[in-house]
Amino acid sequence: MAGFCGLLAQPYLDNWKLQTFVENVVKNPAVSQGAPEVIAASVANRAAQLGVPLRIDQIRVMKSASGVYIEARYAVRVDMLFYTVNLHFRPSAGMR
Repeated sequence: MAGFCGLLAQPYLDNWKLQTFVENVVKNPAVSQGAPEVIAASVANRAAQLGVPLRIDQIRVMKSASGVYIEARYAVRVDMLFYTVNLHFRPSAGMR
């Protein structure tokens, strides 16, 4: 049973780390004032470092007068002994 929990816990931990990174990007004026493509590449880079299966085309960066909004959508497939589950994640931060 502990093995199954470990299989499921790692994607949630990685998503939490990515969510924290996205929140920090939005809070950092030096980074959030960059071009949307640069911000998206930064998020994709961090996801790759974490082993999160997130492509740059799954990241949306919107800029407005009130700030920047970042949203990413991805899924992680977890294969267990007799069951497979797709976990869907949507880290986001900022003002819409």
